[in-house]
Amino acid sequence: MKKQSRKELSRRRFLGTAAIGMAGITLLPSLSSCSSPKKTDDKIRLGFIGMGRQAMFLLNGFIQIPGVRVIAGCDVYGRKRQRFENRVNEFYSKNNVQVEVKTYEKYQDLLQRDDIDAVVIAVPDHAHAMIAIAACKAGKDVYLEKPMTFTIKEGQELRHVVRENDRILAIGSQQRSDPNFQHAIKMVHTGRLGEIQQVNAYVGAPPVPYNLPKEEIPADLNWDLWLGPLPGDIHFNNELNPPISLDPVEHEKIWGAWRWYKEMGGGFTTDWGAHMFDIGQWGLGMDDSGPVEISPVGDGTEYMQFKYANGVVMTSEPFNEQMTKGVKFTGTDGWLEVSRGHFVASDDSLLPPKSAQTDDDTPYETKIPHQINFIEAVRNRVDPVVPVEVGHRTCTVCTLGNIACDLKRTIKWDPATETFVDDQDGAATAHLHYQYRDGWTLL
Repeated sequence: MKKQSRKELSRRRFLGTAAIGMAGITLLPSLSSCSSPKKTDDKIRLGFIGMGRQAMFLLNGFIQIPGVRVIAGCDVYGRKRQRFENRVNEFYSKNNVQVEVKTYEKYQDLLQRDDIDAVVIAVPDHAHAMIAIAACKAGKDVYLEKPMTFTIKEGQELRHVVRENDRILAIGSQQRSDPNFQHAIKMVHTGRLGEIQQVNAYVGAPPVPYNLPKEEIPADLNWDLWLGPLPGDIHFNNELNPPISLDPVEHEKIWGAWRWYKEMGGGFTTDWGAHMFDIGQWGLGMDDSGPVEISPVGDGTEYMQFKYANGVVMTSEPFNEQMTKGVKFTGTDGWLEVSRGHFVASDDSLLPPKSAQTDDDTPYETKIPHQINFIEAVRNRVDPVVPVEVGHRTCTVCTLGNIACDLKRTIKWDPATETFVDDQDGAATAHLHYQYRDGWTLL
């Protein structure tokens, strides 16, 4: 695809694109019903890296977008590769589309294919940066699941590689493509709440030490490749990579539990913080910055707390008795609460119009305006609604929260230089990255 100069994708243009895309998908029972088929060289050919539960949700969306062809996939678990092939072949067969899909155990084999334009990366967090960097260097555009990276250093390096290689990289923080959240931020940014004084972004607890018992590794799972750069002494448990069955068909019953353990993930702090802290950052106009002081639970605070240079505090404190994962903005002139399918405000005039509300019964992970935005960004060589810089800043907030929890003390951060302040013993700085095990490199 011919490169064009990078330009910002306006909110109005995106919303129009998303609305048209959703209408098209809703009205078209199959891809074969498109009135004007795209030319072969005009299609976006996708490869998937990671074929677990989240990848299947993403596949269900991307495969429906007109002009998109899913032609390859990769996973270290054999039966998940087969499930992926089965689902893709079944979809295209029903729609009378001729597509040959191939799957691989190693992501490097997929990335070396010249016919793949972009990749969807939905692997455990510890492999995000390594694979996304390799994809960018291979000339692929990237849709990367949130949180963007496992460490702050990884985020800094990925940000650089994306721009150095002139790639499109979108982060899967899909709430930014949700009309309810967009309306909430509009109310904040246009001053309808007055001066913002407090943000409650409830996400849940930080990670805990790995404590699952050791279990036998399935014969078709390459556990060494799954671990990647992580220490090789982490033992296998089925909850880390939930099993599936092809005959009879049984899918994952839980989300991969790696996310709850500090050796492999960031707990709710990063898993949901990548959504809710992200909305807080957006509302506060901090997409290119971040907090200056981060306090863990117990260090003079009941909840994890982020203080910004302007004095505003964002805290992971529940805003209702249901402990809804969401965000509450409180200003001098009013307040509003927003979460998935939930919008409450101090005045009815702050509520979104009915046309913007998203209270239908469709599973949240299957709503696809965010994916359409990525495809449009790839086609037009423009930044997506959540580009790499925004993804990195949000991920940094999440990771800073976990670093403060690990150290059990308040830490100070300079968002301009992305370095710790008054870190006399170097303990906080040491958390910026970790030593990859032998044979694995970031760049």
